[in-house]
Amino acid sequence: MNILILGGTAESRTLAGSLAVTGRFDVTLSLAGRTARPLAQPAPMRSGGFGGAEGLARYLRDKTIDVLIDATHPYADVISANAARAAALTGVPLVALRRAAWEKVSGDQWIEVESIAAAVAALGQAPRRVFLALGRKEIAPFAEAPQHTYLVRSVDPVDPPLAVPHAIYLTARGPFSEAEDRALLERHRIDVIVAKNSGGDATYGKIAASRALHLPVIMLQRPSLPEVEAVETVDDVLAWLDHAVTSAASRGV
Repeated sequence: MNILILGGTAESRTLAGSLAVTGRFDVTLSLAGRTARPLAQPAPMRSGGFGGAEGLARYLRDKTIDVLIDATHPYADVISANAARAAALTGVPLVALRRAAWEKVSGDQWIEVESIAAAVAALGQAPRRVFLALGRKEIAPFAEAPQHTYLVRSVDPVDPPLAVPHAIYLTARGPFSEAEDRALLERHRIDVIVAKNSGGDATYGKIAASRALHLPVIMLQRPSLPEVEAVETVDDVLAWLDHAVTSAASRGV
């Protein structure tokens, strides 16, 4: 069974490794190519886009892909939409691995917004020290609020830098613990965090640290994703695949 995983998350890497060691599947892990130095992957990898839904559909046909797994980031809505469309065009079964969102708990001070522009506006006019916990390609709109001091942490260097007079750049790869993020927030005297509701454990440290330090979090809400069959964990995907294999065998496929 040929499986294409649309990846870029820790779960996609774990899933690819779990499938590769079984010897039952030929697995290809596709990454968008946004990270200059991606981690070593446990399965054959391709990098870069497909050319929209039609390009992905063509790839599925050309490579005789039997199952498509969308294990992209919860905010990769364009890729997820293309995956759903390509699956519909080709008839290739699709399952999405979507980690559960974080839930607001007692002590959290979340300001939920629907867009990056709304996040910029939510910072207000008074100068603040802001931790931008967003992708490096998504921070440019914050140049519209140059009165703030920004702390930006990213896997790859931010190039070009944010067009503001006061910005601090850190290059680091998670996961980050609550203690590490609390120390970071205290060291840079952060007043507010701007983050995505990514879910999972790897980047939750800053959320827990913000709660402990009584800091507000401007939380970018998740985008709408296609209504496809979806599960929340790697184990759920493995169970789904076992069912798919059994069903195919019973049909003589």
